[in-house]
Amino acid sequence: METEPEEQREKLDPEQVASKATILAECDKLSAAGIRFVAVHFDGYGDDGTTEDVKCYAGDGYAWGEHEPIDYDASRLQEHFEALVPFGYENDCGGFGDVLLDVRARKLTVERNDRFEDYTTTTYEV
Repeated sequence: METEPEEQREKLDPEQVASKATILAECDKLSAAGIRFVAVHFDGYGDDGTTEDVKCYAGDGYAWGEHEPIDYDASRLQEHFEALVPFGYENDCGGFGDVLLDVRARKLTVERNDRFEDYTTTTYEV
């Protein structure tokens, strides 16, 4: 995962700023419950996308689909995580990724992977 310099980060609108503050304000509660990461996965293409439910993880690392979430109700944070899902990820060939809270570091990151079509051309004489 590449980390962008400060000047290349996405600018947050007021709703996103408020959502980020709400999520970060939960870090002490989440940490006390043994939660290390909180994540929302998104995926879509063809102008249709899905955002999964907020899930909490206790391990030292996070990678979508590689770890089992723990049983903790973080549904109160769902709309705030969804506010940080990047606009337009589902357009055309689509994209996928995660909005991830590192509870100990009190850091929110968005990892967005865009899909694209490619082709190769072969020309030969017959």
